[in-house]
Amino acid sequence: MEVILLERIARLGQMGDVVKVKDGYARNYLLPQGKALRANEANRKKFEAQRAELEARNLQRKQEAEAVAEKLNGQSFVVIRSAAETGQLYGSVSARDIAEVLDQAGFKVGRSQIVLKAPIKNIGIAEVAIALHAEVTATITLNVARTADEAERQARGEKLDSAEAIYGEDITEASNPEAFFEPGAAEEGEEE
Repeated sequence: MEVILLERIARLGQMGDVVKVKDGYARNYLLPQGKALRANEANRKKFEAQRAELEARNLQRKQEAEAVAEKLNGQSFVVIRSAAETGQLYGSVSARDIAEVLDQAGFKVGRSQIVLKAPIKNIGIAEVAIALHAEVTATITLNVARTADEAERQARGEKLDSAEAIYGEDITEASNPEAFFEPGAAEEGEEE
């Protein structure tokens, strides 16, 4: 199906471009969301009549997104989750969770604006991109930890996914059974 784009869409085209897309993508996403019109003569005339208005609205949205991006870019947010000793989360941090954290901080960001290649499944610090507009992206730092104390330690640069970091001691010595016996004690017991 051919459609006329009413705004810039990543990997598809600019406003005003006539592009060919799959029918389902047009019917289920582009047309209902008001991002495109079917490419027929009546809609082409309608688009040309509204082009200046659409460009002005797009420019206004872009400026608003840039203002939000200026405040949001480089911000750090802490997410507390349960995790195993190895740092593996018992769940994951998804786009929905990140949207809730941003909402609590006063930023109105939709789940669809959060760009995650895959859910975050380990504790640590992760960079997350937020697509506020088709041409404006902000990057935030997400500090995923088990406790607020661990989040502070991670922010200072400590790695908390090892047992030594969690328990505060070198557990390799404690896991060595010979370390619990005195040398020669077993030999004396056998002679009796």
